[in-house]
Amino acid sequence: MASTSRDVIAGRGIHSKVKSAKLLEVLNAMEEEESNSNRDEIFIAPPDNAAGEFTDEDSGDEDSQRGAHLPGSVLHASVLCEDSGTGEDNDDLELQPAKKRQKAVVKPQRIWTKRDIRPDFGSWTASDPHIEDLKSQELSPVGLFELFFDEGTINFIVNETNRYAWQKNVNLSLTAQELKCVLGILILSGYISYPRRRMFWETSPDSHHHLVADAIRRDRFELIFSYLHFADNNELDAGDRFAKVRPLIIRMNCNFQKHAPLEEFYSFGESMCEYFGHRGSKQLHRGKPVRLGYKIWCGTTSRGYLVWFEPSQGTLFTKPDRSLDLGGSMVIKFVDALQERGFLPYHIFFDKVFTSVKLMSILRKKGVKATGTVREYRTERCPLKDPKELRKMKRGSFDYKVDESEEIIVCRWHDSSVVNICSNAVGIEPVRLTSRHSGATKTRTQVHQPSLVKLYQEKVGGVGRMDQNIAKYKVKIRGMKWYSSFIGYVIDAALNNAWQLHRICCQDAQVDLLAFRRYVACVYLESNADTTSQGRRSRRLETESRFDMVGHWIIHQDKRTRCALCHSQTNTRCEKCQKGVHAKCFREYHIR
Repeated sequence: MASTSRDVIAGRGIHSKVKSAKLLEVLNAMEEEESNSNRDEIFIAPPDNAAGEFTDEDSGDEDSQRGAHLPGSVLHASVLCEDSGTGEDNDDLELQPAKKRQKAVVKPQRIWTKRDIRPDFGSWTASDPHIEDLKSQELSPVGLFELFFDEGTINFIVNETNRYAWQKNVNLSLTAQELKCVLGILILSGYISYPRRRMFWETSPDSHHHLVADAIRRDRFELIFSYLHFADNNELDAGDRFAKVRPLIIRMNCNFQKHAPLEEFYSFGESMCEYFGHRGSKQLHRGKPVRLGYKIWCGTTSRGYLVWFEPSQGTLFTKPDRSLDLGGSMVIKFVDALQERGFLPYHIFFDKVFTSVKLMSILRKKGVKATGTVREYRTERCPLKDPKELRKMKRGSFDYKVDESEEIIVCRWHDSSVVNICSNAVGIEPVRLTSRHSGATKTRTQVHQPSLVKLYQEKVGGVGRMDQNIAKYKVKIRGMKWYSSFIGYVIDAALNNAWQLHRICCQDAQVDLLAFRRYVACVYLESNADTTSQGRRSRRLETESRFDMVGHWIIHQDKRTRCALCHSQTNTRCEKCQKGVHAKCFREYHIR
């Protein structure tokens, strides 16, 4: 206790050395001191066995409890006493003062009223010149994929892999062409997989894969894959669990954002990268198809294009923003990345893991619209109808309130269950009828649906669509390093993004995701194929590598063959495609 208000416990025979008294004795002594009117705090020493029955939970409301009603473990806790430093015996017991608690900032109480929201955001009028430029270029699937794994990224991986091999006294001499061949095999493993990856090179007729065997030797692939590296080990950040792949994450995020379609609606959520090793960053997520692995925060367009991602490291390595939890802080980071392209009225959708009235308020100040389901304890005491009462009402019933100061609406809607939805941009009107399945009558019924619920259900599924695309043909080859599965996830995400751009830019000649991935894999493998080595097959498989615009030359041939385009006789052919083609047909054949 402060020196101005020391309490003396008389008749206790306390010596000048450091002693401890029980809290119950001190409280009784303080009650006997009628002349002392000052109230000071008492420091209660922790129990001697801190590893025993010790918890972080509060014992109850401090203001409502009296000393006699405190738990026994608290009443019998030790209170520190010290000598005066004079060297003389002293019967005075000095209670150790606790550190002054900072006064909690009293938050202003929100005023909720029953009316619809009146948002003040501008309408979406932005155009996307970058997509128009991509449409004019008529890029092939390989060209679209190399928007993300561009020349700079490929050369960076080659340099870091060679550096790591040199540090291990191995002269790897990896080239960019070989790295693309390795990427091709990883992509191919998504739709053609074997129990063991070495079966690609076996000579058995049931497993031998000519495209892979002609592209690269087995031992060379194993050597490159074992030394694949993405960062300098001498410059790793000890506070980052993903420091080994951090340079790749930064590069991919930059490329994803650079070529992302400029849209109004975006989704934010969690994705899972499958991993079963001993790395500490893995998490168990019961609500996802992939339950065990790395959790990745993802921001996508409503169609599933990945704009921004960040692997989760928990609060130990990622400090959340003040007044927000970790999920809300990740939403703010995603919004900051979006606003690097311009301060536009984006509309973000997310689920109850992230939503809070405080987050809606912050996003509104940033000029960003947001809508999401919300847990009841995050509504800041919005006085809506009790869920039990709402369940007794007919399906489609709802209640809503708006915060007067910041125009944030919270709506509670009765569907198959009671859901809470919060928004700073969309209101109740217009209320529409929607068809819902009734489990009781086994029929579909018409129920009322507020506007913000309808828009949320339409636009929130971007992350789920991306997960669905990745899961169909994800990379199956894994290495011994903990980040090999994460690299497969990045490759799959880049292919998904390239395919999304293909759907936007090539509306007349679209291919599905499987054909898109096959195209990229075949081009990379054929480009590195060696058809002249002894023991290799000279007849190459027919693929669509003719569109990659790399290494195609017209040469003379002695024997006349039919042109692959116009089917008339010709004495010229493409050196790479090994197809007869006229000089006048050469360009059209390689771009059609």
